[in-house]
Amino acid sequence: MKRGFYTIMTAQFCSSLADNALFVVAVELLRSRGAPEWQAAALVPMFALFYVLLAPWVGAFADSRPKGQVMFISNAIKVVGCVLMLTPVHPLLAYSLVGLGAAAYSPAKYGILTELLPPSQLVKANGWIEGLTIASIILGVVLGGQLVSPAVAAWLAAHEAAWLRARLPTASELAIVGLVVVYGLAAAFNLRIPRTTAPLRHLPPNPLALLPDFWRCNLRLWRDHLGQISLATTTLFWGVSGNLRYIVLAWAAAALGYNTTQASSLVGVVAVGTAVGAVVASVRMRIDQAPRVMPLGVAMGLLVVLMVLIRDVWVAAPFLVLLGALGGFLVVPMNALLQHRGHNLMGAGRSIAVQNFNEQTCILGLGFLYSAATGAGLSAFGAITAFGLLVAGVMLLITLWHRRNLRCYPHELARLFEIARRDDLHG
Repeated sequence: MKRGFYTIMTAQFCSSLADNALFVVAVELLRSRGAPEWQAAALVPMFALFYVLLAPWVGAFADSRPKGQVMFISNAIKVVGCVLMLTPVHPLLAYSLVGLGAAAYSPAKYGILTELLPPSQLVKANGWIEGLTIASIILGVVLGGQLVSPAVAAWLAAHEAAWLRARLPTASELAIVGLVVVYGLAAAFNLRIPRTTAPLRHLPPNPLALLPDFWRCNLRLWRDHLGQISLATTTLFWGVSGNLRYIVLAWAAAALGYNTTQASSLVGVVAVGTAVGAVVASVRMRIDQAPRVMPLGVAMGLLVVLMVLIRDVWVAAPFLVLLGALGGFLVVPMNALLQHRGHNLMGAGRSIAVQNFNEQTCILGLGFLYSAATGAGLSAFGAITAFGLLVAGVMLLITLWHRRNLRCYPHELARLFEIARRDDLHG
């Protein structure tokens, strides 16, 4: 890998570690304040909100500045969101500001890969970044769960200064202060990311001019007969994965009687499986073979439904590892293919912004459906069953869509696959 790749990986690991720990801490913060359960479920769509609202601008912003600088600014926004969670501002609103930082961070994080590396290394690079992201999920949810555990809370109460205890009376509030430090560490690595030779694209004087440009980019990717399939697949995958963190927490509470600390370890178990699947995919799959993994999406949806039958943690652990592994093996090659097509069609930052807009819209939609169902009184088991069946059905439709494209546009798809195989045609 080229110089700077591992700096990008380290910065991504630290930022994602804090993101995932903060999610668990935010759930416990709401519960400790007596908030209704639907508000905890709403954390997922609130995090996704600015991904959707600012999609026309964050991609262009990422292309207008060095990517490391964009990532630094984004982490600073996350720090502001963390600090606001310690004030009278509602945690959902403060958490949405952290989502704003993540929305600005993502186009730079993925966009710099296509600027730095040729297509032949994109699957491997995605394996690295997904593997490290998943490792950060594992450590992040475990870290968040431990920071709000009764044992840590008791230790902090015995050792913290009286003035600090008066201002931050709960373990979840004190945990947020520690996560600000982790975001600061990520920002320090952001400053060491080297500039690439990719030309910067200046923002237009009128920000509203980016709306039709974003719409054209969105249509261009959806009309591309290879880009549309990879975009549809990754959109559904991230819609599922974004909500699966809370679904596992809710399921563990209902099926196993787990508290937040115990349930957070099971979220980490899913991430272990995803890391394994991502690593295997990065070794075994090529970018032009990506569509072959689509049936795994149907299997993921059906496995989510089967969760409602599990009542034993020794059955749950290997089951969740398998669920995660299918997802990891699915997303790495499809993500690489989508990045390649987007880079060829419109440039790295804009293509990632389009990808984020669609994926986070899916997270937003599925998250609001799940939280609305919970708020309306549907049990965790009923909501999980409906969620899994929806995922399996939509993934089956995407698979049939690709088969139709192969029948109707064989020459065009052969040309696009040939471009994906050749590094000299990238860009």
